Amino acid sequence: MPIELIQHPADPAMNKLCSLLEEKAKSVDLNDSWPGEQLTACGEAGVFQWFLPVECGGQQWSEADRLRGYLRLSQACMTTTFILTQMTGACRRIAESENSNLQKWVPDFLAGRRWASLGISHLTTSRRHLGQAVLRAAPHGKGYVLNGYSPWVTGAAHVQVVVTGATLDDGRQILVALPTDLPGVATPTAAQLVGLTASRTGPLELVDVEVGREQIIDGPIENIMQRATGAQTGGLQTSALALGLASSAAAFLTAEAERRTDLRAPAAELEASCQEMIDQLILMAEGTEICSGEDLRIRANSLALRVSQASLAAAKGSGYVRGHPAGRWCREALFFLVWSCPKPVMTANLCELAGISDS
Repeated sequence: MPIELIQHPADPAMNKLCSLLEEKAKSVDLNDSWPGEQLTACGEAGVFQWFLPVECGGQQWSEADRLRGYLRLSQACMTTTFILTQMTGACRRIAESENSNLQKWVPDFLAGRRWASLGISHLTTSRRHLGQAVLRAAPHGKGYVLNGYSPWVTGAAHVQVVVTGATLDDGRQILVALPTDLPGVATPTAAQLVGLTASRTGPLELVDVEVGREQIIDGPIENIMQRATGAQTGGLQTSALALGLASSAAAFLTAEAERRTDLRAPAAELEASCQEMIDQLILMAEGTEICSGEDLRIRANSLALRVSQASLAAAKGSGYVRGHPAGRWCREALFFLVWSCPKPVMTANLCELAGISDS
């Protein structure tokens, strides 16, 4: 039976969905298995509708409610939730494009019958290969021909569309909704990651792939990501996932502290820190200027690392056995040091780890 449609983060339907994700999180991590069943359940529960306007068939949740949803989902299964961020980011860019030809895909995206992902990290860095952009576009007929690769695409072998970008010889860029079944598109086996390997994040290779204007989301323009529609990389949603992870580890510590007095003080302090930062996250999403997004991300990264390691210390030897959630949380916390991590955030986290001030 389909899961009841979630209309608000506090709905009972959310608990039902999260129970499913939490139940399967261990096997996802142990077996590195793509969480297809979980993603289908998210589609049936209306998760993809949170992010799109009503006129596109969505529920148009506020940013604060979207973050509340991400917090709850990431507490249950980080791998599934990370994949969702890539899928919803791609869906928003397609749905909000001025190219009406792309709208035919939106109903299937909303229902979770068709999946999309992002491959845009190379557009926000100076990554080049042999002096050229890693993914290049050349005019061809009424469209373009693409050559090169997108280095980091989540679920490339499992999705039907990848939103990616390519650079023309004159420096302008295009953003494309690329069907993965086009001739010349290949998805090499994704690398084994320290954590979240089941997300199947790896390269998408393109050799003489032809795309028409009907597949162009935006461009050609310079610095296309400065005006790209859809959720931007990093930002509050990344902090929300880090805090969801930290909350799971803190809840484990609190439960352990009920029978171990030595854990009560650190468990209480870390749980209070999680709640304080979650409250700040929501207030910022609602428009209150508490701090910069970068400052919140720095502190969220730090908290995720500290609470996950505290849960491992509390679990002792059993936590170091593969399959225990404390070990998984530790590996997943490391992901936030590399995922959409701006240089100031990385520098601040490095300075903290080194025990020095970054001021």
